[in-house]
Parts: sequence; C-alpha cells; structure tokens
Amino acid sequence: MSRKLLLAGGGHAHMMVLASLQRFIAKGHQVTVVQPSPYHYYSGMGPGMLGNTYSPEEIRFATRHVVEKQGGTFLLDRVQRVDPAANTAYLESGGAVSYDVLSFNVGSYVPQNMVATDRDRIFTVKPIERLSAARQLILDLAAHKPLTVGVIGGGPSAVEIAGNVWGLARGSNLQPVAIRIFARSAVMGEFPEGVRSRALRSLRARKIEIMEECEVREILPGRIVLGSGSSHELDVIFVAVGVRPSPIFADSGLSIGPDGGLVVNRYLQSIDYPNIFGGGDCIHFRDRPLDKVGVYAVRENPVLLHNLSAAMDGGSLKEFEPGGDYLLIFNLGDGTGIFRKKFLQFNGRAAFLIKDYIDRRFMKKFQAIE
Repeated sequence: MSRKLLLAGGGHAHMMVLASLQRFIAKGHQVTVVQPSPYHYYSGMGPGMLGNTYSPEEIRFATRHVVEKQGGTFLLDRVQRVDPAANTAYLESGGAVSYDVLSFNVGSYVPQNMVATDRDRIFTVKPIERLSAARQLILDLAAHKPLTVGVIGGGPSAVEIAGNVWGLARGSNLQPVAIRIFARSAVMGEFPEGVRSRALRSLRARKIEIMEECEVREILPGRIVLGSGSSHELDVIFVAVGVRPSPIFADSGLSIGPDGGLVVNRYLQSIDYPNIFGGGDCIHFRDRPLDKVGVYAVRENPVLLHNLSAAMDGGSLKEFEPGGDYLLIFNLGDGTGIFRKKFLQFNGRAAFLIKDYIDRRFMKKFQAIE
C-alpha cells in the first residue's frame, strides 16, 4: 500500500535517507522533502568557506537534485507547524502537506531578537550559506578601507569565525581588518583549560582582540551596545551565540525539552506520536541529552533510515546508541586547528589536516550520489 513520507529538512541526520529514497519509492511510497534551500550546507566546513579555504560548492549537498532524480518531490519551503492529529504539516508559504510518517532534521537557528531590522552587515552563524555573503562583503569593503569586524559569542563558533575572518583578510590584498570578540563569559570556558588556552594563544598571537565578561544588549547597524552602556562601532557583525532548535515543535503542541527541541525516545521517535521522528540539533534525546554537535547527527543516520523504513512498512524499530566521547577539531583559520579526543589534546597544522580530511571525505561520500 502506498504511503507518504515527509522529510522536514535535509540535514546531516537525513543524509542516508536522502541517498536511499529509491528504496521507498520502489515500494510505491511517496516521498516529499521540504527545505528552504535547494542545497544543504555542511556546518563543519562553514567557517572554512568564510576563510576562503573552501568554495560554497565544496561544502554543500544538492538536496533538490538528489530528491527529484530519485522520483521524490522537493518543496522549496519551510515547515512552520504540524497538526499531528491530522497528519498534516503547514508550510511557511501557506500550503499544507499530508503525511503518514514525518521526520524532522531542521537544525537550529540564532534568535533575531537582539538584531536590528537592517541586517545587510549583520550575520548569524546559521544558516551557513549566509557566511558566503559575509565573505564577499568583507572582501568588497576591505578593498577600499580598513575594517573592524565584531564577533559576538565565546564558544567554538565565535573562535572559528574570528580566526577565519583573519585568514580571509590575510590571504587577500586588502586594507587592514581589525577583529574583536565580545563574549558574555570566558571564551571557550566550557572546555578543558588546555583547549581554552590554545584557542586564546592563537587568537592573541594574531592580534584578535578578546573582550570577556561583556554582555551585548543591542545589535544595531554599524554598532553594538553593551550592558554597561558603552557602544562599539563595527563595519561587519557576526552573531555566534544562542543557537537553539526551531520553534516548530512548541507551536505544534509536541513535547519539547528545555531548549525547545523535539523530545524523542531511544528510537528517535516522538514520545507523543509514533509516526513522528527526528534527528540532529532539533531534537532532545530523552534518555541522555546530547551536545549540539554534528557527530550525533551522523551517528543517527543509519537508525533513522532503518526506523523510517520500518514505520512505513510495519517493521520493528532499532534503538539509537549515542556512543561514547567524540572527536572535536576546531579550524582556527590560519591553517592550524585544535584537536581534542578524550584526554588527547594538541594544536597545529596536523590537527587542521585531520579535520580537512574527515570533512572532505564526508562530503565526497554524499556528493557522489548527486
């Protein structure tokens, strides 16, 4: 019997499902993918694209092409909310899509409440494709005058953005580009001291100014206002703070975790509706809250593929095992990185080359099906 599978988002956790759409379609099922861009950009390589290490084409997956090539339906849109009792998803455009099985992989976003309405020179770290526009803007502006770039945030994203802006400016024939980080608390304060000290040493060696314990109260065109009342003039602003799951789930009356993510059980299945699944940054794994890192989305791939197939065809579900500690490598933008795996920590060129190899291999694996 023909059934309808709806994929909301084509992110990391849906990669294996997207590569295997023919498996569903060959059984007579209808598959619809809803995504606001024809491409999915790999977030792990986003800062490198900003720094001119990678082109946009190298870090993106042609979601629309892959879906349509296999006989699925692609909608350039965004799921705004669902009516789970009616098995219907409502789109941003005003349309609606019915489903039998639904899976969310809509990622996370940066809330816009601090940001002024004029955002031509203000960039949030998500969506990743905006970093390409930021790169071009910096190149255009710095070709004619010195710039000051501000990065708001103190986590890995802020460090990678600041470092790669430095790499972009240094690798081009540009006017001087000053970079300032504005962190609410200690930069990389949630990491072991060895990781934090390596990051700070790298940034300071490149004259990247670090301002800690300063809360940004307001972001305006050309400047930011701190909680102290002081104002800083900035030509380009990056907001690398406050990433959280989409409000879709709360708006749909589904159970959510403390951060607003869809609460799922060990089968990556909504605890409210067994025909709704999810993966990646947008979920709250009930058994063990997970860090918002891409490695979990990658690990969820085979489980989501199996469980969506089972949900469509009446099979048994497979449990997701998050696994133990994971590898973290940060791209510092100067051809070096910081490597952390359990108790092993080091920085330098080798760390970046390991990350580059892993990231390129991941992208080539899925770009091969385009």
